Amino acid sequence: MKFTQDFSAQTDRLKAAIASADAIVIGAGAGLSTAAGFIYSGERFKKYFADFGEKYGFKDMYSGGFYPYKTPEEFWAYWSRYVLVNRYADPPKPVYERLLELVKDRDYFVITTNVDHCFQKAGFDKNRLFYTQGDYGLFQCSVPCHNKTYDNEEAIRRMAEEQKDMKIPAALIPRCPVCGKPMAMNLRADDKFVQDEGWYVSCGRYRQFIMQHKRGNILYLELGVGYNTPAIIKYPFWQLTAQNGRATYACVNYGEAICPENIKSRAICINADICEVLNELF
Repeated sequence: MKFTQDFSAQTDRLKAAIASADAIVIGAGAGLSTAAGFIYSGERFKKYFADFGEKYGFKDMYSGGFYPYKTPEEFWAYWSRYVLVNRYADPPKPVYERLLELVKDRDYFVITTNVDHCFQKAGFDKNRLFYTQGDYGLFQCSVPCHNKTYDNEEAIRRMAEEQKDMKIPAALIPRCPVCGKPMAMNLRADDKFVQDEGWYVSCGRYRQFIMQHKRGNILYLELGVGYNTPAIIKYPFWQLTAQNGRATYACVNYGEAICPENIKSRAICINADICEVLNELF
């Protein structure tokens, strides 16, 4: 009963904060996509990658992305299927669509470490999105010899369709159109990550939005952000809230809904499933 009462009170506070805010910054982490059904282990892993798991010994999709495949044919067989089900397929639950319903008529901006493109697929304005860590839907040169990214949907679908025995035809291995070296996924995994023109434009828009509203009645709404990369969303949200007495910080994260003591009076921390919380806000 105590949890139910606390949950209800906190969701009521969040609903009021959303309604009264002049601007809303959504900070989204992996927990939001997990809530939407993009789960990388268990039954979903077995459904799409039972053959890879049996052959290579890993038990979740994330581990499969780091496996040292012996050939590029094997590497791209795995990654093409991975991208197909986690980028070009829609998530099982309409969590992103529900979130859009909450903010579509508000002055909002989204910063996310997610790379699955779910915000844009759900209908969020692409000019109000900043994907900091890349996009499963983009290739880059593996060197990289230049700072440009390339849409990969056609190549990914063809590799996924034509693979056999967990290998793609050698002719389908993607190569850089400039230097001829192998392509790579545009994901921030090391110092070779390409921040292309679009990345810098989005970064500039995000910074401008923050500067425009940093002294106003703003809600920093953090959803499913863990501690893998807290310096991108979590710590800046705490700092920006501390610097602005009119700001509110909200965190929805099952198991990790906390905040510093210095912003506690202006914080809403909800230790619950994001789906459940979004449903309560309507």
